[in-house]
Amino acid sequence: MKIVIINGSARKGNTLTAIDAFMKGALEKNEIEVIQPDKLLIAPCKGCGACQCYKGCVDTDDTNPTIEKIAAADMILFATPVYWWGMSAQLKLVIDKCYCRGLQLKNKKVGVITVGGSPVDSIQYELIDKQFDCMASYLSWDMLFQKSYYANDRDDLAKDVKALKELEEIGKSI
Repeated sequence: MKIVIINGSARKGNTLTAIDAFMKGALEKNEIEVIQPDKLLIAPCKGCGACQCYKGCVDTDDTNPTIEKIAAADMILFATPVYWWGMSAQLKLVIDKCYCRGLQLKNKKVGVITVGGSPVDSIQYELIDKQFDCMASYLSWDMLFQKSYYANDRDDLAKDVKALKELEEIGKSI
């Protein structure tokens, strides 16, 4: 299976640690590409609607090649730190630009990993999960998992053996 992971973090910290643990389990049976939005030049969606008349976004930046990779994937893994009770701006930017090819994202297998600096029973994780639930419903996604982890310091998740094993096992099961 072809998996695209969208890393919503610009830092080398807990979100990347979670991605690496998932990949450790998933690499044996799958082709994986990680998209780093912070390394791309993607303009915010203008809501112009021109993409609905043409084949993709009218912006001449990294939008169309990025969305083509996502549309070609069998599975999309969204990974994000928590920013102000929501997903990171880097991840949201890519999701917003998917509007230009939304119908090509229907029926995908999807996973979500969220890492934040509050305990996992905090409202921030529920808010992010609900947003992904709405997208999943709209696009008929097969939501394979939504996992949230508490990690305050940059290396907290790397010390959480149970969480890393869980993510590796999720990767193996894909």
